[in-house]
Amino acid sequence: MEHIDKRKKIVIMFSIMAALLFAALNQTIVGTALPTIISELGGIEYFSWVFTIFMLASSITAVLVGRLSDTYGRKPFILIGIGIFSIGSFLCGISDTIIQLILYRAIQGFGGGMIMSTSFTAVGDLFSPRERGKWQGLLSSVFGLASVFGPTLGGYIVDHYDWHWVFWIFLPFGIVAFLMILILFPTVEKQSKEPVDYLGSLFITLTIVPLLLSFTWAGKQYDWVSPQIIGLFAVSLIALAVFISIEKKAKSPVLPLEMFKTKVFTVSNIIGFFLGAGMFGSIMYMPMFIQGVMGTSATKSGFVMMPMTLSMVAGSAISGQLITKTGKYKKLALFGLLVMITGMISMFFMDTGTTNTTAVLNMILVGAGLGISFPIFTLTVQNAVAHRLLGTATSSVQLFRQLGGTIGVAIMGSIMNARMKDYFAEESAKLSVNTETAPLMQKLAGTLSDPQVLLNHEALKAIQGKIPPSMMEMFNSMLHLLRESLSYALSGVFLTGACVIGFAWILTLFFLDEIPLRKTNKTESEETTGELSAAAKE
Repeated sequence: MEHIDKRKKIVIMFSIMAALLFAALNQTIVGTALPTIISELGGIEYFSWVFTIFMLASSITAVLVGRLSDTYGRKPFILIGIGIFSIGSFLCGISDTIIQLILYRAIQGFGGGMIMSTSFTAVGDLFSPRERGKWQGLLSSVFGLASVFGPTLGGYIVDHYDWHWVFWIFLPFGIVAFLMILILFPTVEKQSKEPVDYLGSLFITLTIVPLLLSFTWAGKQYDWVSPQIIGLFAVSLIALAVFISIEKKAKSPVLPLEMFKTKVFTVSNIIGFFLGAGMFGSIMYMPMFIQGVMGTSATKSGFVMMPMTLSMVAGSAISGQLITKTGKYKKLALFGLLVMITGMISMFFMDTGTTNTTAVLNMILVGAGLGISFPIFTLTVQNAVAHRLLGTATSSVQLFRQLGGTIGVAIMGSIMNARMKDYFAEESAKLSVNTETAPLMQKLAGTLSDPQVLLNHEALKAIQGKIPPSMMEMFNSMLHLLRESLSYALSGVFLTGACVIGFAWILTLFFLDEIPLRKTNKTESEETTGELSAAAKE
């Protein structure tokens, strides 16, 4: 596909961007709408699961589809992915409970994993590593644009219409994307008769699922040292050992272990893991701060988040152009991560008195840093492996990044819940009450101890309307305390995210080698032995 006419390549890229935009819009529109959805469906304790299950499903799918697409081509998987994602989106819109929403988000995740994996891999099919920078940047920009319009539209819908339309509004766009891919994307014949690695696929799934469940449940449903959590870790470790044993013998391994012998490949994926943990673990909780602590409506929350995503789009586009022009990436990655750290540390200092302007400035820093650094580590991995492993390598980037994101959301959710509970209990005990108001005070504390009430402004007004005038001052004090508690809890989340990204910066500085970006998809080792690029090895 590298030698296809340039004009046709652009048309193909347009169809890929359309498919990616469809998936991204449906994914990002949930962010600002979810607090309102949770307030109606209930179950804030499952808040992180709505994100976790999507990343879990998409992570597993991406790594499995990456290997299969190297053999069967990208087209069938991106079409199947669009179909599954569309079904999942429709089902999410008819959810009656939080459990149903989580299950249907899993279906979305399966389709999303296929779309994301094949979209970014197709760029590697069409362009050499040196040319890929600007196109990877454009794909990231497409996702960034979806992040601009998605949250804003999501907030507007839940403020003015039924929340179900959050999941339905872009379904017609999915049909258009499906037809464009079907007509425009070239069909590639099966490259070889390699057998499917069913056992490897099974055991990598058995490794990932218990691992993520253990991090999600620990500290919430079960103690960290409970038999359930220890058992899940044990299952994951045993499955990992079996998986490694299988992959060493498999004729066509789902995740070839030989790739990890390449330093750039391994280091880039580890950095991607921490980047995902810091990014998802912090940014996913930002709408909760804006709506719950600052008291901004869902619609305005989308506008407050918009500058961050616009700066991410600009950062991705500029970063991609610079990489293509210079062929260098390490200094750019270090700069982007440093900008992101600065933004997250600024978010740590936000409190109940923070204005929308301050929040916007902080998020612009985070978005710009993310946009500059995010596409780079996909490019470094693709440049380090032979073209025959392109799909597998690209999906590994998504696997490690989303594993980091899933674990990050889970751990930071635990941090938020623990800090909020401790702060609220400690500070509410200091409030002075008399014998007459003590029972009502206790009842009020029980009602307002759940941050869910802060995310539904209509419900909060309803509660306020039932409070006797004599208790209004106490109610306002409790409400302010709840906002302070949530602010304190989320500041811990943002600081943790900054530390995680800081570790990624250190890894980039000391361990990521800068190797020349190839000007063709053919490598010297691929032409002779078919092994990994010698230039990328130690």
